Amino acid sequence: MKIAMLTNNYRPFVGGVPISVERQAQELIRLGNQVTVFAPMYGESMEEREKLLEEDRRAPERVVRYCSQKKKMDNGMVYPAVYPKAIIDIFAREHFDCIHVHHPMFVGPWGLWLGKKYRIPVVYTYHTRYEDYLHYLSVFRVKNESLWIKKKAVEMIRKQLIPFYMGWFAGKCDLVLAPSEGMKKVIREYGVKTPTEVLPTGLDETFFRKDVEKSEKIRQKYGRGKKNLLVTVSRLEKEKNYGFLIRGIAEIRRKMGDDFHVLILGDGSQKSELKTRASILGVQDMITFVGSIPNESVKDYLYSADLFLFASKSETQGIVLAEAMAAGCPVVAVQAVGVDDIVEDGINGFLTAEEEEEWSDRVIEALREENYKKMQKAAFRTAANYRSSTLAIYEEMLYNQYSALKTSGGETYEDEETRREHSAMAVH
Repeated sequence: MKIAMLTNNYRPFVGGVPISVERQAQELIRLGNQVTVFAPMYGESMEEREKLLEEDRRAPERVVRYCSQKKKMDNGMVYPAVYPKAIIDIFAREHFDCIHVHHPMFVGPWGLWLGKKYRIPVVYTYHTRYEDYLHYLSVFRVKNESLWIKKKAVEMIRKQLIPFYMGWFAGKCDLVLAPSEGMKKVIREYGVKTPTEVLPTGLDETFFRKDVEKSEKIRQKYGRGKKNLLVTVSRLEKEKNYGFLIRGIAEIRRKMGDDFHVLILGDGSQKSELKTRASILGVQDMITFVGSIPNESVKDYLYSADLFLFASKSETQGIVLAEAMAAGCPVVAVQAVGVDDIVEDGINGFLTAEEEEEWSDRVIEALREENYKKMQKAAFRTAANYRSSTLAIYEEMLYNQYSALKTSGGETYEDEETRREHSAMAVH
């Protein structure tokens, strides 16, 4: 099949969506498909852009860069051009069997238009809970001193307008993919009638192979001779709930002393503020802000650690949770949609309320020897269900099904029970 993937962000931007798109594209290529990823251009100078294009040429997937605006969001994401000429031109010259859009705005509506024009099925993955990300747009940013009417307007946009738009967009697609069962329920609550399937982001085989030398070096460098090394990975932004995590770390220290160290992998606009908070709470020496780490190196840090900490409530799946479990790290997380699809409370980790007392208790409980080994084995078993190679077979099956229906002019799709039977056949 010839598959077109349309995304608003891609490498070198670090985030869950770029990782998901890249892994899907490369696994589908291994199955014999042709995948073209349409992604925005990055780089301020010609030299930076040329370097990016050279990296693209070495990638397994074909990457077509369309123009982006000079202005960026606070988290480093670019604004795609209003008219993505590169995408339009290639669709005029080439035939694609399926369009997979990964965002409902910017290139998303163009994907709908192209699907209708060329009679190609449009698949949409609901990666992001956009109502939790409004603060990246300055016009929607609310402060304590903001006018009452602005606060009410932003709240209305968050609770009513965004769900309405998401429901409308998903309703225009031929198939919606949810990264988790919890997100599938959210999509249904928006009133979406479009066929919806669960397809999480998978893990490539490298996540199941430990580089003992690298992981041991990391533990020696950052462990500081402490008994336990704990780790977390994500962008340092408001929606990731790092304020809670820092307070939780202070609570762990109060209860069990300082025989542990925490690695925070990732970067973002809150880094300076979080360092200040850690200092105020007296745990600055117990936390190392490692910064951004290349995707291929993250697993080495996970393998070096004993436990994975998580506080975000804005995930649709939480790719890093599956990555941590592949490295044998049980997870202690705040309970939220997307997170509770991976973390089984008391089995491969713990789920808690957003309450520092309970969260810190579960961290201590997970580290007890009688609990840890059992949870570690369960984490390995959970991660095995997220192998990219297996999930790609299912994804390819869905593409073929909806492409055939679109070509034949079919108006009905398989029912949920039949799709589950086919899914099981594809996986096994």
